[in-house]
Amino acid sequence: MNRALLPHTFSSHDWPPRVSLGDAGEQLNSLAARSVDLVVCSPPYNIGKIYERQHKLSFNEYLRWQEEIIEKLSAVIKQGGSVCWQVGNHIKDGVLTPLDIPFYGLFVKHGFVLRNRIIWRFNFGRNSDRRFSGRYESVLWFTLGDGYKFNLDPIRVPQLYPGKRHSKNKGANAGRPSGNPKGKNPSDYWEFSAERDFLENPVWDIPNVKAGHPEKTEHPCQFPIELAERCVLGLSDPGDFVLDPFVGTGSTLIAAAKHGRRGVGFEKEAAFADIANRRIEALCRGELPMRPSGTPVRRPGATEKVAKIPDEWRSNDQPAGDNNDGREE
Repeated sequence: MNRALLPHTFSSHDWPPRVSLGDAGEQLNSLAARSVDLVVCSPPYNIGKIYERQHKLSFNEYLRWQEEIIEKLSAVIKQGGSVCWQVGNHIKDGVLTPLDIPFYGLFVKHGFVLRNRIIWRFNFGRNSDRRFSGRYESVLWFTLGDGYKFNLDPIRVPQLYPGKRHSKNKGANAGRPSGNPKGKNPSDYWEFSAERDFLENPVWDIPNVKAGHPEKTEHPCQFPIELAERCVLGLSDPGDFVLDPFVGTGSTLIAAAKHGRRGVGFEKEAAFADIANRRIEALCRGELPMRPSGTPVRRPGATEKVAKIPDEWRSNDQPAGDNNDGREE
């Protein structure tokens, strides 16, 4: 039997997390009210990807469909539960619409409170010759009411100035170290794992999943495990129930399983759902290829072929091997 063909009823006690084949709107009806602790999701952007072509929607139709999903999420999430909704841009006929703008209004309309708008920056993205190339997307962190979980310690980054101390006019704290010995809050600008930033600055650096990435599958818009992992660690506890209604190849559930959370994901494309369940199974066997969290983003050395300017680009007065300022494009 295809690993994705699972019963359409789910228990919040199930572990490891699993993926069910089917439409997100329909399958959300099978979840018990107030049963979900955390949603981590990157929904379709309605820009014509392979998994969107059978159901072409106008932009307004797309937003109405997404509002139906959000309304159903508001019924299954616990009071105090969190949603991390990762979105980019909708682009049509050269017109760009940042999706976090309409999604903010849709979530607020259904009782959610925005706690952070997080910027995820990556090195490679959509190139353009009519506007600046896109190199970031947004993660909107909403909660359903107050009393939400925020576990800062598991996601702290090292202090930039560990030796910094309070000034002499700080009363009882005068002269004492001003930072937390466990590290500092990583802020709302995420550049996961670049060594110069992760170790020295309050930012996180996660490369997006492109060719050569150990997690790459055939999915065209794959979600990096490490991005979901930060949300899982910071906004849920071991044993909590995690949901991804548009799970793709399973990165959210892999992050959940890796850290002892339960959960379920929904995916309407059978090929992707099967890949997701096989990846979760591989994780449980200790065999899943993953980019280790906290490892530096690789930069090509000056002598590597990909770092050298091609002969076709070199001007008559530019010496061979001159790579301008060395920054990646």
